[in-house]
Amino acid sequence: MCFFKFEPLLKSTLWGGERIIPFKHIDSNQKQVGESWEISGVKDNETIVSEGPMKGKSLNQLVVEMKESLVGKRNYERFGNEFPLLVKFIDARQDLSIQVHPSDEIAKKQGKSRGKTEMWYIMDSDPDAKLYSGLKKKISPDEYKRMVEEDTICDALSRYDVKEGDVFFLPAGRIHSIGAGCFLAEIQQTSDVTYRIYDFKRKDKDGNYRQLHTKEAAESIDYQVFSDYRTHYTPRQNERIRLAECPYFNTSVYDVTKTFTLDYGTLDSFVILIAIKGEGEISCKDGKKSSFQTGETILLPATTDKVVISGNVKFLETYIKTEV
Repeated sequence: MCFFKFEPLLKSTLWGGERIIPFKHIDSNQKQVGESWEISGVKDNETIVSEGPMKGKSLNQLVVEMKESLVGKRNYERFGNEFPLLVKFIDARQDLSIQVHPSDEIAKKQGKSRGKTEMWYIMDSDPDAKLYSGLKKKISPDEYKRMVEEDTICDALSRYDVKEGDVFFLPAGRIHSIGAGCFLAEIQQTSDVTYRIYDFKRKDKDGNYRQLHTKEAAESIDYQVFSDYRTHYTPRQNERIRLAECPYFNTSVYDVTKTFTLDYGTLDSFVILIAIKGEGEISCKDGKKSSFQTGETILLPATTDKVVISGNVKFLETYIKTEV
């Protein structure tokens, strides 16, 4: 097969909104869906193939059976039978906690398997949607701990008004938080290591404050300060616009308005295509065709040579390019 589609894992949360169900054209009454896990090999949260001869198999089963023909030779050497990326749609009706993820190196020192680097692509969000990304002033680990205790940590963070098309790259160590009204696509390492820094003194249904991970976070934060944490790029139609390049993923955006060929003949990696707006069709050289519309996510095995996209559709493309 030249591509796979999966059943999404819909996660209802206290902070979730109502955008994801209609965005994905799903017939469901599920409420407050905060996340749709589109591509996931996370244990006990694996996405399942939704159609074709592999229907009913989990993503991890595909990796075990197909190995390098699914993920690429060097990726299989690097990650084995664990699929290395997790792709989500996130709809925040309320502010999420301020958090940070450790690097691979720090995570291993803390007894975790790996850290987490991720990125956000902002979709059609509320007009007043905001988020936090990075430090806006220099602080020390001791100052950080004091500001958490004094409820002033947000004063040290860069806050952004966001709109559709905005991009934020979040390397491990960068403090961040998704704000109320944000609707976005998230691409990340397969990792569940998240350290909660601050939760606005909110209480759970039992009247308790949620656990903070102040010590672990202090060890994980990158205390460097930059003037701007937003990724700047110039949108153009019918060509690849690169958004992020790092050891964990390479991501681009396409705005296709005509028949367009994606050539992966020299790429030693799987490719994930995430439709964020519009409607089109994807076809392979073996003649297989399928819809490719808003809210759909498609996995192309590493053996895929070329696919043709037609219609009017904007989508993200992500893969892992391992240097030889």
